[in-house]
Amino acid sequence: MEAALQRIIEGIHTSGRRCVLAITGGGSGAIAALLRVPGGSRVLLEAIVPYERGALVELLGREPEQACSAETAVAMARRALARGRRRCDEPRLVGVGVTASLVSDRPKEGDHRCHVAVADAERIDVVSVVLERGRRDRGAEEDLVARAVILALARACDVAAPDVGTLLGPGDRLTVTSVSPENPIDRLLGGLVARVTVYPDGQCATEAPVPRGVLAGSFNPLHAGHVELARVGAECLSGAVAFELAVLNADKPPLRAAEVRHRLAQFAWRQTVELTRAPTFREKARLLPGVTFVVGADTAERIVQPRYYGDRAEDMLAALDEIARHGCRFLVAGRADDQGRFVTLAGIALPARFAGLFEQIPEERFRRDVSSSGLRQRPS
Repeated sequence: MEAALQRIIEGIHTSGRRCVLAITGGGSGAIAALLRVPGGSRVLLEAIVPYERGALVELLGREPEQACSAETAVAMARRALARGRRRCDEPRLVGVGVTASLVSDRPKEGDHRCHVAVADAERIDVVSVVLERGRRDRGAEEDLVARAVILALARACDVAAPDVGTLLGPGDRLTVTSVSPENPIDRLLGGLVARVTVYPDGQCATEAPVPRGVLAGSFNPLHAGHVELARVGAECLSGAVAFELAVLNADKPPLRAAEVRHRLAQFAWRQTVELTRAPTFREKARLLPGVTFVVGADTAERIVQPRYYGDRAEDMLAALDEIARHGCRFLVAGRADDQGRFVTLAGIALPARFAGLFEQIPEERFRRDVSSSGLRQRPS
């Protein structure tokens, strides 16, 4: 390693930043370069290489329209940032997403190119390079992308470093863009924050006090049963119950921005919504410690079913244990099943160790045999 590059990496290591790298298609040599210089543990929290398409889909939570694109690099950087936030509270955390399409042993129709996205709490910078075809072999293209990653990361760490353009030849093309999401909802959708409280008047906050209770759901659409259950839950808890809408789902594609705003519009001037990136109750408990989740019996049943944890009973118990450790519990409303039977906690096999986490709302206090799915199926 030449002295100039080593000095840049030493500067990254001593910058006080922490980072998570996600790299696919090329450029993984950046990981080795960071670790070859002593002190890598001070900056690198995690490095992942989701090389196979299914691994990339798993990281992003969705199928990308194009694996090698600026949009995919940004999504990877945002996911890297979110992964880092689960591991440390460092306010100067950096997420790096890299996707490349380089020389291969198979014919390649498109450009040889790479996209490097670097995200922190304030902005996202994207460096895109189109390489001159035939100028370099695979090893040379890999080396260029790895160096571009190091230089982009150095800039994010406020370390003096040359521009990525200094790596390029006359037949290469460089594009540099920046995104600075100011709107809290855009920041949440981009993975820069994990929770935004949206008040009835549309005002947003990223560090609002945790409400006494939340009623989680997809609210597609919001109906009178939701509103009444929140009211009854608030009476039971002697405190406000907000609604919680997760933009990520454990087994469905993420909600797009337009759909999120459409669903939020239902609550305007009516209710407070906790908008989160927490698809599971385990993750919700991390964001909302001490909260009581107001749920239907169907949801309560899913929470204690191993099949929703990959058929691993130990994972289900571990999730309940973490929820309990965060001081959270469940207030459960009865629900009519597909056969018209009214299901309550009495009909659910709760693990004995965690039965105390669940409390039934008496049927005489709440019963509404209506569902969002049923409303969607009605003829318009």
